Order: sequence, then structure tokens, then C-alpha cells
Amino acid sequence: MSFDVEAATAAYVDAMGPERLARAEAFTTGGHWILLWSLLVSILAAYLVARSGLLGRSFVRNPDRLNRTAAVSGLVTFLLTAVLTLPWDLYTGWFRMHAYGRSSQPLWDFLGQWALGTTLTAVLGAGVVTLVYAFLRRTGRWWWLWASGAVTVVMSVMLLAAPVLIEPMFNTFKPLPAGPVRDALVPMAVEAGVPPERIFVYDGSRQSNNFTANAGGIGSTARIAVSDVAFKDATLSEVRGVTGHEIGHYVLHHTLWGIFLMSLMALVAFRVASSAYDGIARRLGISASISDPQGFPALMVTVSLVSFLATPLSATMSRHFEAEADDYSLVHVSEPDGLSTALVKTADYRNPRPGRLEEILFYDHPSVERRVRNAMTYKAAHSAAKPASASEPTP
Repeated sequence: MSFDVEAATAAYVDAMGPERLARAEAFTTGGHWILLWSLLVSILAAYLVARSGLLGRSFVRNPDRLNRTAAVSGLVTFLLTAVLTLPWDLYTGWFRMHAYGRSSQPLWDFLGQWALGTTLTAVLGAGVVTLVYAFLRRTGRWWWLWASGAVTVVMSVMLLAAPVLIEPMFNTFKPLPAGPVRDALVPMAVEAGVPPERIFVYDGSRQSNNFTANAGGIGSTARIAVSDVAFKDATLSEVRGVTGHEIGHYVLHHTLWGIFLMSLMALVAFRVASSAYDGIARRLGISASISDPQGFPALMVTVSLVSFLATPLSATMSRHFEAEADDYSLVHVSEPDGLSTALVKTADYRNPRPGRLEEILFYDHPSVERRVRNAMTYKAAHSAAKPASASEPTP
């Protein structure tokens, strides 16, 4: 009897049961609305920062030190915005996650990591703001082109530094201990050009109950990291399938493509800002010119608007990369059933059967049903594919 791809796909998704499927749909639909409400919250925060008058105070403005003025303006704006939006962040990032069983992180730990993330964003963001306003002063009407170039350079540096300097601030990374998981992942890492000593396990369960892994970095910072959730609620075939997917992102240079796309978005956002600044600033009650850091909240609103409107495009590109990573995992790891069972677990926070328009507009991953169907299609076409091993325990 031939293998029925559609029946196998339906069996995987239907195994969730009606109640779990309904809960996943509710969580996902709420997430779509959060995109809109987050935009409105960011605009409100920018309005309150602008109306507070803090950016016009003497401790911020120094006519003789324009770079300092830009840096302090950025610092004050980022910090005040973070405080104003904290209630919203608490709802979306902690209360809602706990309500749906997606996290067990204590509130005090969430707030501590929020404070750390806010500090990093404010400090690094202030540096970027300084560069942007330097170009605004010195390059005239072409400032948006130079500024987007500077943002690209900063993102590239962050790509190199993140695995070594930033991510360890939020999680503890340890070498993956000897055992079946390491034995399974070492050949995969070697094939991808990642040294075996650069395979880590980290306490991802600190923030989320979701099983995940990642592969990234450049050169000496390249590494594979597997969440400790893998040792609690994943089979060895699932670990192999998911890690193969993440290695696919690394091998196919998706991070670099992501930087390229974000650079284009920055280019568009700054170009739009150069034309739309006066209208947005006026609505925020800002009278300063575009080259004056006092008008930075108006630039932030422009970036937020462009990012929101670009969601369907960025989501489409992301879905393409995710599908490519799935294909890499299937071809190089050959765990269609392990990948499928792992994908079904992600359906708890990503409705596996969205409408096609919903998927196009909002999903940055192909739907779980679509991804499982792809895995089952691979299984049907490759008789050497391994049988399901969902019951196989992970040591």
C-alpha cells in the first residue's frame, strides 16, 4: 500500500485534539491583534515622550556638544519608552505566556531580564542615534542613505558579538555533555563546519517551555546551542530534526540575508522619515527640525509604522527561509517523523491550520500543517527515511 501523505499529515495535526487546537488558534489570533496594539502603544509612548519636554531640558541639550546631545536624547527616549510600555510588556511577555502555559519564568526574573534588555537597548541604541544625527547634520538630503549604511554595519557587528557577549548575559551556556545527544549532533556540526567544542546546551527553560535550538555566529563565534528543554520533553529524533533545521539556517546564510533585508527596511524607513517627518512631528506636538534630536520620537514612530506595514513582506521572506531550513534538515538529517512531532509541539503557540490569507499576512513560519505535509512528502519519496520514533526517549 502506498504511503498517504495527506492522511499522515492529518494524523499528526489531529493528534493534538480539538481542545488543544482551539487553544492554539486563540493564542495565535490574539498574537495578531497584539501586533496592532503594540504599534498603537509605541505611538502613544512616543507621543508622551515628546510631550514630556524632557528632550528639551538642559541636561539633555548642549549646543556645543551635538553628539552628546544626540546620545543623551536617544538614551532618555529609549529608557522612558521602556518604562511607559512596561505594563504592556508585562501583559504580552509574562501574564499572557503564563496563562497559555508557554512559560514558567518567575516575575522577578522576567523583570530582571527586562531591565537588562532595556539597558542594553538604551546604550546601544544611543550609539546608533548619535550616528544617525551626525549624518543628518553632515550629509544633507542624503542622510537616510548614510544612516541605513551605518545601521547595517552595527547589525553586522552585533551578529558577530551576540553569541559571545550578549546572549550569555541572558542565559547560561555550557558544553553539551557526553551522551546520545552529543553523539548525534557532532557529525551534523562537523558537516556544517562548526567545531564539536562549539556545541552548547543553555537554560532556555528559564524563559520558555518551548523546545528550540539555534545555530549562528560567524567564524570563531559560530556555534550550535540546544535548549535544555530538549532533555526534558523531546525525543532524540526530534532533537536531530530541529537542530538540523537550525543548522540549515546557518549553512544557508539566512542570518546574512536577514541583515540584508533589515538594511533595506532601514533604508525605506529613513527615506520615508525624510519625507514624512514634518507631518508626524506636528501630530506629536514636536516643532524641532528633522536634524534636531528633540524630534527623535517622530523618527521612532516612522520606523514603527514602516515595520508594521512591511509585516506581510518580511513574513513572506521569513517563511521562505524557514521552508529552506526544513528542507535542509530533511535532506541532511532524514528525520521526517522526528521533525514532524517537534513541529506539532510548536503548534501550541502557532495555529497549525490558519487560513491562507492569515498565513500570508502574519506567519513568519509556514503553518505547521504545511511543514508536516512537506516532511511527509519527503518521507513518501525516500524509502530510506527512518520510521517514526516519537516514543524514543532522550537521555
